[in-house]
Amino acid sequence: MEEVLLIDDVHVEDSYPKGGIISIWTLNRPNKLNALNHQLHEEIKKQCQRVESDDNIRVVVIKGAKPLPALEGKRAKPSAFAAGADISEFEGKNSDDVRSFFEDNGWEAVWRLSKPTIAMVDGFALGGGTELALSCDMRLASNDAKFGQPEINLGLIPGGGGTQRLCRLLGYGKAMEIVLGGNMIEADDALKIGLVNHVFESSELESATISFAMNIAKKSPYTIKVAKRAIRASLDLPFSEGVLAERSEFVALFDTEDKEIGVKAFLERKNPKWSGR
Repeated sequence: MEEVLLIDDVHVEDSYPKGGIISIWTLNRPNKLNALNHQLHEEIKKQCQRVESDDNIRVVVIKGAKPLPALEGKRAKPSAFAAGADISEFEGKNSDDVRSFFEDNGWEAVWRLSKPTIAMVDGFALGGGTELALSCDMRLASNDAKFGQPEINLGLIPGGGGTQRLCRLLGYGKAMEIVLGGNMIEADDALKIGLVNHVFESSELESATISFAMNIAKKSPYTIKVAKRAIRASLDLPFSEGVLAERSEFVALFDTEDKEIGVKAFLERKNPKWSGR
């Protein structure tokens, strides 16, 4: 069986508590433009369980494998984060065949992670690929990146959270345009509408993403979890309730060791050595 998800755990120097890791996941189906098949979803779910159980893992970065060298006389395949779901698994299926899979999938497993996640998008991120990027907390893209939800062209709609996350991220009208039009979005346009956080040259994307992740990984891992939880609450709660939830989280942090460590380090102009508590 092919190894569809490659894992590279990168040590974070000067992280506290010591042993901090950035876990880099590579979607590894380059011959299929890293399309998300059933096996890949299962591997993503397994890795999500590992991330939640390992306190050393501070940040997750998801990227696509680079295209394989072209065979003689053949054109090279383009770069891809994930060019969508594996459509070959859809043919001949009815609702009963697919319901259980879509009720327990990799998109939601990534979305539920308590730790920060970053999609590193170089090349195509279409359909389920865009949805995987949307399941991450942040998206960094190369200037060759292309996004889109083309499911409408297959007589379908996004089924991995795309309609909901696009609407919350970009607004109702823009979500409608993307889903109903089924067109691709170039990297610069994705940046303009807020679909991605930053765009880099392809040659700079990986180093920029790792630097971005390293900065987050050096913060208090406990406080990072609380911050993510508070921001996520804004998606589900009315504004007034969200403010109350934020206040509750903020006040509770005054009882943590890391608040004392951070404040003392600031006053002494030193780098904090977090306890993670």
